[in-house]
Amino acid sequence: IERRNHILEKLQKEKRVVVSELSRTYQVSEETIRRDLEKLENDGLVIKSYGGAVLNEHSIFDLPFNIRKNQMVVEKQRMADLIADLVRDGEALMLDASSTAVYVARRLKSKKKLTVITNSVEIIVELFDVPEWNVISTGGVSRERSFALVGPNTNRMISSYHVDKAIISCKAANMATGMMDSDEQDACSKRLMLGAAKERILVADNSKFDKMAFAKVADWTELTKVVTDREPSREWLREFERLRIECVYPGKEDGKSK
Repeated sequence: IERRNHILEKLQKEKRVVVSELSRTYQVSEETIRRDLEKLENDGLVIKSYGGAVLNEHSIFDLPFNIRKNQMVVEKQRMADLIADLVRDGEALMLDASSTAVYVARRLKSKKKLTVITNSVEIIVELFDVPEWNVISTGGVSRERSFALVGPNTNRMISSYHVDKAIISCKAANMATGMMDSDEQDACSKRLMLGAAKERILVADNSKFDKMAFAKVADWTELTKVVTDREPSREWLREFERLRIECVYPGKEDGKSK
């Protein structure tokens, strides 16, 4: 599994891998590498090609969490800083199981007496060393690839609370369709989090805009804020202004959409 994750990381950077090179790198037979690539192809993550493989850019499946967590790190840290300015001591929050939310949770550790409800195993572990916080797990069925808790029990737990802020991410942000994710169960959990909050915040880096994904999370009218890592296009800013969604990004002076 670790070798396959390393292969996926290499594909993220280089877009293509060669069987013979991987065999030398990991000191295993070419047949072993071919089996690795076959497993990744069956998972919908790569497309095998002559002598190697390429990343499946159109896959409806997410990459494993440990790989996503190490992507767009600077952008995630930048957005987490912006979120920290929006959260006040003593508030109750919901955080989804996205890799972006882990950076948010880490950045919020300087806050006092927060209540955090999450379906992220990674965030629960991350917050073990903050004893004065009230950290609540949603429970549910654990998923190895996403470190998420999902399912009917998760959804019932989310629906039983009302919080100050829900902070979620998504795989794709499409102007016509709304926020989208790669998995229907994850999309359902995020949708319920938005419904349980007074302030509903999407945190999405620039790579998510103008994309499509498998499952719809919610319409734009469900949001009160969008936090991103750089100024969106004029078209997006006009749309946020039309919908009265506050857009927050680095270097912005007035805290309101242009």
